[in-house]
Amino acid sequence: MATSQGNLINSIRIVGSGLIGTSIGLALAARGVMVEMQDRDPNAQKLAQDLMACAIAPDPELVLFAVPVSALSEVVKREFALNPASKFIDVASVKTKPQLEVSTIQGATERFLASHPMAGREVGGAASARADLFEGRAWVYCPSYSDGTSVDSDVVEAGLWLINLLGAKAISMTAGEHDAAVALVSHLPQIVSSLLAAQLQKGRGAELELAGAGLRDTTRIAASDPALWKEVIASNASEILPLLINLQNDLGSLIESIEDPTRVASLISAGNVGRALIPGKHGGKARDYYMLPVVIEDKPGQLAALFEECAKAEVNVEDLTIEHSPGQFTGLITLALSANDADVLQKHLEKSGWNVHVPR
Repeated sequence: MATSQGNLINSIRIVGSGLIGTSIGLALAARGVMVEMQDRDPNAQKLAQDLMACAIAPDPELVLFAVPVSALSEVVKREFALNPASKFIDVASVKTKPQLEVSTIQGATERFLASHPMAGREVGGAASARADLFEGRAWVYCPSYSDGTSVDSDVVEAGLWLINLLGAKAISMTAGEHDAAVALVSHLPQIVSSLLAAQLQKGRGAELELAGAGLRDTTRIAASDPALWKEVIASNASEILPLLINLQNDLGSLIESIEDPTRVASLISAGNVGRALIPGKHGGKARDYYMLPVVIEDKPGQLAALFEECAKAEVNVEDLTIEHSPGQFTGLITLALSANDADVLQKHLEKSGWNVHVPR
């Protein structure tokens, strides 16, 4: 285990032993921080604490709340009463409501930093936790309230230390700005994915056998936890509703013009434009990658050998896909690279005898 030397915070209590709370705990424990996990479910708490494999400090320097918004007020009051001088941070999916609730607790406002890591998985619980969950992800924090009240500087400092230590990218926003943004980039996609997946209940077995990667990609997050998302959507309904109305209008327009090829092409084109606006890896500028197809034999060690070749060629693989069917003697690996790296790797693999094809 890593040493705690140099850590700004050496002990933390995490209230909420789900995916996010436990992932934060794992990342901190690996860096030598003493982590105490709490949860109203004793089984979840025990599993999360066992995963930490570290000592517990009796008086934590920082308390982090990874609980549903509906439970936040109660646990903040409890923890603030135990140690009002401590630092408090939350990681809920909405920010306006938590700030409003904390502002009703005398003396707690300046000691509470609202934050939200833009990371997660469609599967929840401590068993799904990953210490690297936040690496390269955006993590919003709100250093002030709508009435102009500022969070104490030492609490903000602790929040930024946490965000940076876990490899995330700190982004300062107001609670209102955050809630409007996540309604568009997180909450609306969840609703659309769930609506689409719900339609599959009407499909017959033979029809669903035809399902491919497109359907799996667009319905992946439909496997999310209903108990979690009913709270998130209800808590941010005012920001989500206008987006749903716009979507409803667009859908209505499509229904009226479904037989008009020009209107349909316009819809697909608009989707192309919107898709291209999504930032690239680590929140950077969106990039158009070249896709380099490589056919490999279905035998142990081939994928590892391919990545060894990538290292020798000194190229950076941004992403990859694997296409392989049971019983198939070959598999198709498609590597996403920059234009220059795709060219370099193609030539390198050809010289090394790999079955590589023209990048697209």
